[in-house]
Amino acid sequence: MSNCFKTKKNSLLPIQINNLAFKTPTRNLISKINLRINSKTISVIMGPNGSGKSIFLRIIHGLITPSTGSFSFNGETINKAIRKRQSMVFQKPTLLRRTVWSNLIFVDSLDKKVEPEKCKSILKMVGLEHLINHPAQLLSGGEQQRLALARALITKPDLLLLDEPTANLDPTSISVIENIVKNASDSNVKVIFVTHDIRQARRLGSDIIFFHNGQVTEHTDTKIFFDKPFSREAKAFLDGEIMID
Repeated sequence: MSNCFKTKKNSLLPIQINNLAFKTPTRNLISKINLRINSKTISVIMGPNGSGKSIFLRIIHGLITPSTGSFSFNGETINKAIRKRQSMVFQKPTLLRRTVWSNLIFVDSLDKKVEPEKCKSILKMVGLEHLINHPAQLLSGGEQQRLALARALITKPDLLLLDEPTANLDPTSISVIENIVKNASDSNVKVIFVTHDIRQARRLGSDIIFFHNGQVTEHTDTKIFFDKPFSREAKAFLDGEIMID
């Protein structure tokens, strides 16, 4: 499978975030985040609903401009070239009103060079090769998300941003997506993965970034986070306490 991905050393790391904030006229959604992401594997973002996780991912991908602060990739601020080296998968995929194959070919053609064999290989990897001529919008929820992930990977990104990609999916689709993500990570694709699933975070994460009330209260190794979290907010979250942001 790994031949579907880049194998060169990732060069977008470290990701450095300085005093990052995002606010609306009525609310501070992110407040003065300072963070350095060095891990070359899978960084998992956790936290209660409304804590700023999705907003943060959209800022990193360049979809939202922060109110204040800055962020950089290996010392370089975000620009069109860096955005082209990233891919993002949302919780609810938006697919073209075309076949599975046409969805993938369209994204591959954006780089002005369509590689049919690469597209077939990725469809096989996500388990959709038998649905190649099926209308994308008639796929099941799990199949749609696997197609969204295939479209993200067809660009061979250096950074893959995943915003709860397995939320509300069946166990089979969750397993397939997790295996794809781990394979991408093993092939030097940096992954930032948002999830509420504690067991999933344990399985996938090399480090955990914990959000609460628009702030990062903890960023540590996965084993340390689950065995002995040092922030009160993370401990309350893991203990199953009700947390309202």
